[in-house]
Amino acid sequence: MKRIFGLGRNQIAPSVSSRSLCGADGSGYLLRDRDLGKIHKAASRGKVAKVQQILLLGKNGVNDKDKKNRTALHLACANGHAEVVTLLVERKCQLNVYDSEQRTALMKAIQCKEEECATILLQHGADPDIMDASGNTALHYAVCAQHIPIAAKLLSYNANIEARNKDGFTPLLLAVDENKQQMVEFLVNKEANIHAVDKTKRLSPNQA
Repeated sequence: MKRIFGLGRNQIAPSVSSRSLCGADGSGYLLRDRDLGKIHKAASRGKVAKVQQILLLGKNGVNDKDKKNRTALHLACANGHAEVVTLLVERKCQLNVYDSEQRTALMKAIQCKEEECATILLQHGADPDIMDASGNTALHYAVCAQHIPIAAKLLSYNANIEARNKDGFTPLLLAVDENKQQMVEFLVNKEANIHAVDKTKRLSPNQA
């Protein structure tokens, strides 16, 4: 296993998109009241009864977006409000829509390490293999969060362990590049391809 972490001469600096995914300052949403509709405010604050009332009165639809293209589901997931997430999915909200950063609610839940919210989404059919603008899947987000239980949950829902982002990074290559040892070991144990090569044709460190 040590060879996987050996920094050979073939190693390069992290790619821009990988750095932006794993090196972002804070993972939650910046919330401004002027950007939010009634349902978005209620969902972001975990007010289940208020969300239900808004939907019953038709003040907002379950899939309405705010000025940042976020649905109530995005905001509930980012803030860890599992009861609101449950209400929204029971109301048949769309699970795989993008916000303005081209992230799904599942990606946002994982980025914010909200395992319960991510689990609810997966149980109701959220697609773990949808990609963001940089080609990252939910499993890439789990790697950056170094959240092994979420990664295991994704794989149990048939997430593609060999998915490549636009830089050619599989989740394993991303874990190696970010020096996330526990995640590397987990993915290797899950039989991720240790011979993967990114688009620069760099070998995995264990091949150097």
